[in-house]
Amino acid sequence: QVQVVESGGGLAQPGGSLTLSCVVSGNIHGIVSMAWYRQTPGSRRDVVAVIAGNGITNYDNSVKGRFTISRDSAKNTVYLQMNSLKPEDTAVYYCGAALSGGVSWGQGTQVTVSA
Repeated sequence: QVQVVESGGGLAQPGGSLTLSCVVSGNIHGIVSMAWYRQTPGSRRDVVAVIAGNGITNYDNSVKGRFTISRDSAKNTVYLQMNSLKPEDTAVYYCGAALSGGVSWGQGTQVTVSA
């Protein structure tokens, strides 16, 4: 079992930046990859950025060049650096730890981009 805790959400102005953090604990050796997702009311949860066990990253086209996913293995933490934020980035952001049996989710953190 893996526990996932996100932090770092909040209010940002358009063009601004925020950094989200995701700390994992428990059976972390079973984690295959880590990803950030986001969800708005009435919509599905969509993947934003993924970092695989070998460090390879992938991004949704809507955030390429603006968001960066990274990890600090010593701290069991994955980050999402979000730059050049747009109002359409407003959502609840979730961190997911992919294991062989499914995904462990955090509780989510709200990101609001507004002037």
